[in-house]
Amino acid sequence: MTTSFADERLREAMARIRRFLDHDQPDTPCLVIDLPTVRDRFAAIRAALPRVGIFYAVKANPTPDVVGLLAAEGSSFDVASPAEIDLCLARGAAPEAISYSNPIKKARDIAYAHGRGVRLFVSDSEQDVRALAEHAPGASVLLRILVNSKGSTYPFGKKFGCSPEMATDLLRLAAQLGLVPLGVAFHAGSQQLDPHGWDGAIADAADVIGKLRAEGLSPTTVNLGGGLPAGYLTQPPPLAEYAAAITAAIARHFGDFTPEVMIEPGRAIVAESGLIRSEVVLVSRKSYSDERRWVFLDIGRYGGLAETEGEAIAYPLVTSKDGGPVGPVVLAGPTCDADDVLYQNTCYELPLDLRAGDHVDLLGAGAYTASYSSVAFNGFPPLATHCVR
Repeated sequence: MTTSFADERLREAMARIRRFLDHDQPDTPCLVIDLPTVRDRFAAIRAALPRVGIFYAVKANPTPDVVGLLAAEGSSFDVASPAEIDLCLARGAAPEAISYSNPIKKARDIAYAHGRGVRLFVSDSEQDVRALAEHAPGASVLLRILVNSKGSTYPFGKKFGCSPEMATDLLRLAAQLGLVPLGVAFHAGSQQLDPHGWDGAIADAADVIGKLRAEGLSPTTVNLGGGLPAGYLTQPPPLAEYAAAITAAIARHFGDFTPEVMIEPGRAIVAESGLIRSEVVLVSRKSYSDERRWVFLDIGRYGGLAETEGEAIAYPLVTSKDGGPVGPVVLAGPTCDADDVLYQNTCYELPLDLRAGDHVDLLGAGAYTASYSSVAFNGFPPLATHCVR
């Protein structure tokens, strides 16, 4: 976030990862997570936003050792399924530290979560609110609102959330049904590159909460969702700018009332902790006149690099042949799928003597990689994950 891959701590992390790779020589492709970096990133967010509850977005990287480390550090957790609830509880999280933040859930999954002690849920529809009242009686509910996620690499569109007007009505309904109308949730879009990208949604949340408090209800909480970014080929603004912008927006829009605040970082905690080691499968040209080589790796979109779709996330690359002359390349994955191409427009130049069997390391790959890899597309196994301490 404020760091780059030249940062001293990240250099130390990469050294730990490479010592593991040199010693253990795991099969490729594989993801290696440096746990001290996860701890550092969590601590940085906690220091920047000291009065904000941090709920780690488990979907970013559900590696059990990562979840266990964060539970030990005092993190809460944003989960999207019963399996993620079970994971967090098994790794030391308390039920009250879990928010079932997926608005799209089956009634039996609500009942399961409630049975395991989860009491905080996020909703965005009448049907879901009624299901919560039936299967999680007395639980607290946050209503998710639609937002303009301009500035994010991955806007969420209209799949999640409802209008502020509808959210107000649904929080009233929640109270009538015996639920606790806790407040408002939203998401400013993944990899939000504008520190002020939360401002409009905070204003809407303050309006909803203000109306309900004027009616005698007592919502207390705004959930800022995820969106805090990580550094890839380019660096986003410093974390301090995000913290200052968010803190100022809450003060400006909520006025004399100070809400409880939650945030659900995932990428910002784990992305820079991870390195994917891949192997070159093939280097080829498509014509005698095309100067660009095609470099095929043993990992592609279906093996964990889903975020290369649209070339949205461009990972820094290091190869085992760095240091000599380089030339432009197209990077692609190994599967028999024409869409399994990683980068055609992003300018990468790799060593001219790169050959099959050489290594290509993708840096900053700790988030949304292993958790996105397919079970066995074309028979390729899911992306293996290793952790170093």
